[in-house]
Amino acid sequence: MRVALLTTDTSHHAYFAWKLAERFPLAAIVLETDPIVPPFEVAHPFEGRRDVYEREHLAGFTGPLTELAQVHETSRVAEAEGFLRALSPDAAIVFGTRIVPPNVTAIPGVCLNLHGGNPEQYRGLDTHLWAIYHGDFPNLVTTLHFADEGLDTGAIVAQTGVPLHREMELHELGVANTQACVELTGLALAALEAHGRVPARPQLQRGRYYSFMPAVLKERCVERFALHTAGL
Repeated sequence: MRVALLTTDTSHHAYFAWKLAERFPLAAIVLETDPIVPPFEVAHPFEGRRDVYEREHLAGFTGPLTELAQVHETSRVAEAEGFLRALSPDAAIVFGTRIVPPNVTAIPGVCLNLHGGNPEQYRGLDTHLWAIYHGDFPNLVTTLHFADEGLDTGAIVAQTGVPLHREMELHELGVANTQACVELTGLALAALEAHGRVPARPQLQRGRYYSFMPAVLKERCVERFALHTAGL
């Protein structure tokens, strides 16, 4: 089974690639290099702690992505159509890129997207943070769904709560989420390999769309997350 990963060059995405490749060798990795730049300030100190934490806790599991598969860099995944058509993968996994247009999602037999949140409540960007901001910890989940022409509207393949522990801090959430992403994707690809299909259910409602969270709101997330995990 030929699997392509569409992602960006970050510590947690590299970890995801290496852990997934332990079970399903990757045919190619498409790296999107042109990030979305928000029109307002979004940076918060917890994100610096997050980046250091991820490098410290995930670096031992990774190496150069070129050791895993052919790497194709592109400013946007929308521009990788020709590469993916030539590759002709059986499945593509999208993790952390811009919106992938229908002309690209239609190329593999199955195209699945990892969404950090519950798309039936929270679609778009920073959805874990928005759930925390609203104190909605039951929706602090990770979802694997089919990529379709909408934004986080495809049929849901699998969903799980992000594992939290007592006194966990917000900068640790990304690692826990990525580990959940590995598990969900592994289950889906195992089903595809064994049965030639990936079971899924339609979304029952369309969640509200959220954009980037402004920096001024993130301190509330840090505080609410700490308060929640202190009681676990």
